Amino acid sequence: MTTGVTRWTGREVALLREAMRMNGKDFAATVGISHRQLVNWEGRGESIKPHPGNQAALDTLLSRSPEPVQQRFAQLLTERAAAGSDERAEELLRRDPHTLRHPVDGKIMTLVEEGIYLSGPKDAAVWLDAFRIDVYPTTNVDYDRFVRSTGHRAPQHWLGGSCPNSLYDHPVVWVTWSDATAYARWCGKQLPTARQWEKAARGPKGHAYPWGSSPTAAKCNTAESGIGSTTPVTRYQSGVSPYGVQDLCGNVWEWCSTPGTDGTNRFQLKGSAFSSPFQRAAPSMENAASVGMLDNDTGFRCVSPP
Repeated sequence: MTTGVTRWTGREVALLREAMRMNGKDFAATVGISHRQLVNWEGRGESIKPHPGNQAALDTLLSRSPEPVQQRFAQLLTERAAAGSDERAEELLRRDPHTLRHPVDGKIMTLVEEGIYLSGPKDAAVWLDAFRIDVYPTTNVDYDRFVRSTGHRAPQHWLGGSCPNSLYDHPVVWVTWSDATAYARWCGKQLPTARQWEKAARGPKGHAYPWGSSPTAAKCNTAESGIGSTTPVTRYQSGVSPYGVQDLCGNVWEWCSTPGTDGTNRFQLKGSAFSSPFQRAAPSMENAASVGMLDNDTGFRCVSPP
């Protein structure tokens, strides 16, 4: 078991030292740096970026560590993320008075005010009451808290039933409509209706996309990106909607509570995914799937009353 790290920062270094249960001087000597340099790294947290040679040394140290150390390190990273230590989220809470942190699952939610918006391919004027919606899709680490709290089955891509550290900030996938609904009930929320999801994406003026009317594939993770997998939910900041909601187009299809129009036991999906062409990402487009469908490109987010 080797728990990868995309980029070592002072916080990850401190967590690795904690997982190895070493004091600062011994850990610094093991990495091949001075104790003063280690103190500087850990003190500056996310703002520090070790040189490539140091990054490689840390990668090697982690990969050669005994499995119990790697497991402790993965658990510490997961707990840090679950505790809501994402600096982007904290900054959002400070900056936007419409946002709040949900008391159960800890997700940042934003207010979509009541009013008319343009809905569907024909831009019909539709009134919706106010609601709150998760700023980001449900991530693997969000879902991990649900699984550990309820005993619900883990997604099939979690080897050994544990949340993969390398995917903790990616949207959870391999979840059915029933799985997504169970999560929503656990935290006292609901899946959005298709209209709620679309309004959160298009804004009060009915833009074609969250960012405006230009079909800009570079603002989301669809097939055109060539990535071929999910990405962190905070990656495409320029794709934000007028309400401050992120990652609505691309990355993963998102389950809605609205039944599909093409048969029973089917529910609508919104947003497209990394596996689909950009043309399917327009929020006005409709898609639906069976309640039992699960795939590597399907996830969800939740809503709640205001």
